[in-house]
Amino acid sequence: MAAVKRVESGESPEFVAAGLGINRRTIYRWIEAFHYGGEGALKAKPIRGAPPKLEAKQMAKLARIVRTKNPLQLNFEFALWTLAMIRVLIGREFAVSLSEVSVGRLMRRLGFPPQRPLYRAWQQDPALVERWRAEAYPKIAARAKREGALIFFADESGIRSDHHAGTTWSPVGQTPVVKATGARYGLNMLSAVNAPGHFRFMTVEGRVNASVFRDFLKRLITGMERKIFLIVDGHPAHKAKLVSRFVEDNAEAIELFFLPPYAPELNPDELAWGHIKTRIAKTTVQTKEELKAMLNRVMRRLQKMPEIVAGFFHAPTCAYARE
Repeated sequence: MAAVKRVESGESPEFVAAGLGINRRTIYRWIEAFHYGGEGALKAKPIRGAPPKLEAKQMAKLARIVRTKNPLQLNFEFALWTLAMIRVLIGREFAVSLSEVSVGRLMRRLGFPPQRPLYRAWQQDPALVERWRAEAYPKIAARAKREGALIFFADESGIRSDHHAGTTWSPVGQTPVVKATGARYGLNMLSAVNAPGHFRFMTVEGRVNASVFRDFLKRLITGMERKIFLIVDGHPAHKAKLVSRFVEDNAEAIELFFLPPYAPELNPDELAWGHIKTRIAKTTVQTKEELKAMLNRVMRRLQKMPEIVAGFFHAPTCAYARE
């Protein structure tokens, strides 16, 4: 009963079995008994009612398939496991028909709650990402400490007038309607964050090119008493000759470093944009001026909450840069 309770609370059956020193087939038998008969079925008495549709061995095989296989490898249409696809998989592998509700209960008891996936570019080189975490960034951090420099991470993003998200409460059968503009316009934004919680930003009408990025660098170093080590991605604007010349001319104030290709998850500033867009998405604006004013308000508010900005460096993918 204790083992099943641990699985019910979210632990992996395999992990619980290893911790208790029992065969993994045993815990799947216990999960099977509990799934079909409740706690009473775990006691030393026979399970009444219809026989289980999936046996312990079948549950273990199902868990192994979902854990190790991408749906595309099994000729499904999508790359994410859905209850409908798992239901088809169960029918295909075990000739057993279950409702999607039953499949959902079963998957939770096998240690598979629904989760929002993380997306990674297929072009990303895991070796380069690991080298950045283990070697490249520690060298930058050590050098910044020796030279008294500040490490910032910078990024660009955009927001559109038709970007909306979020939910609201409403009576059943009455979908609420929010009046918003039908016009489409947007703004681009640049920002930089560091582990102590500093947040610097700039909004732009039009695309971010080398000239715009150079202007952002000018603003970033203005008033700074310490040199800035700025970490950015490989966007063409960041490597343009115009920018390189500016950095060379201001070598005592700023130096650029580049993240591995296709690895935005390493940049804490990506989380800043997620935070900002979440708040903008719940508002409605009528004009580009209103959008810009709203965006500036949200970013100035974030600027006054260094604990939130510092929290971006506690995310699992960015903790390597935490001071």
